[in-house]
Amino acid sequence: MMEFRHPVSLLRRIGCSAALAAAAALPALAAAQTALQAAPDAANTRPTLSLSAAATSEVAQDKVTITLSNEIEGADQAKLSQQLNQVLESTLAQARRDQAVTARSGNYNVWANTDRNGRITGWRGRAELILESRDFAAASKLAGELSRQMAVSNVAFSLSREAREAEEQRLLNEAAQAFNTRATQAAKAFGFTGYAVKQLDLSGAGTVTPMPRAYAMAASAEAKTADLPLEGGKSNVTVSVRGTVYLQ
Repeated sequence: MMEFRHPVSLLRRIGCSAALAAAAALPALAAAQTALQAAPDAANTRPTLSLSAAATSEVAQDKVTITLSNEIEGADQAKLSQQLNQVLESTLAQARRDQAVTARSGNYNVWANTDRNGRITGWRGRAELILESRDFAAASKLAGELSRQMAVSNVAFSLSREAREAEEQRLLNEAAQAFNTRATQAAKAFGFTGYAVKQLDLSGAGTVTPMPRAYAMAASAEAKTADLPLEGGKSNVTVSVRGTVYLQ
C-alpha cells in the first residue's frame, strides 16, 4: 500500500533535517574559528624594541636672496604710487635680462603720514625687488647695478632644495647603517642573536636656517656702483631613522 505524504509535511521534515545538520556543524565551525583566533602569529610573540639613529652634516649654503627697496614720499598719493611703480617696473625689467638670477617683486606698501591730530600731511611708499640665485658672482654684480635705482636692504643665504635633497640622499645610507648597528648591539645586549624590522619611519627635513644680513648701500655714491660682497655660511642637514624591531 502506497503511503501519501503531504508536500508541506515533507518540506517540514527536510527543513528539520537541514536545521539539525546545521546545528551539528556549528560546534565544529565554532571550534575551527576559535582555533584560528587563538593561533598567535609567531612574530607577535617576540619581544620588540624601539630605537632611533641619525646622520648629520654641515653643508655650505649655495643660494642667496637679495632684497632691494625704494622708499619715497610725496603729497599726492596717486603720483607717489605712479612714481613708485615706474621705479619698480624699470628695475624689474633690467633684472630679468640676467638669466643667472631670478627676479620678482616683493612687498609693496603705500601709507599716509599724519600729524598729532590724525590729519594726513603726506604719503610714503615702499616697494621691494627680490633677487634669488645660486650664482653669487652674478647676483652680486646685478645687485650693484640695480642699486642705482633701488637700495640693497637685506641679504640672506640658504641651502637650495637641490643641494639639500642630494645631501639627504647621501646621509640616508649613513643613518640606515647607524640604525642597523644600534639594533644589532641592542639585540646582543639583551641576549638575542639578531633582529627583524617591524616598522621604520624616516625624516629628512634637517635644520636649514637662512643667515640674513642687513646692508645700506645707498649711503654713498660709491656703494651704489660697487658689487655686493657675498659669502654664505653653512646649514645643518639631518636624516633620522626611527623604528621598531623584533628581537630574535
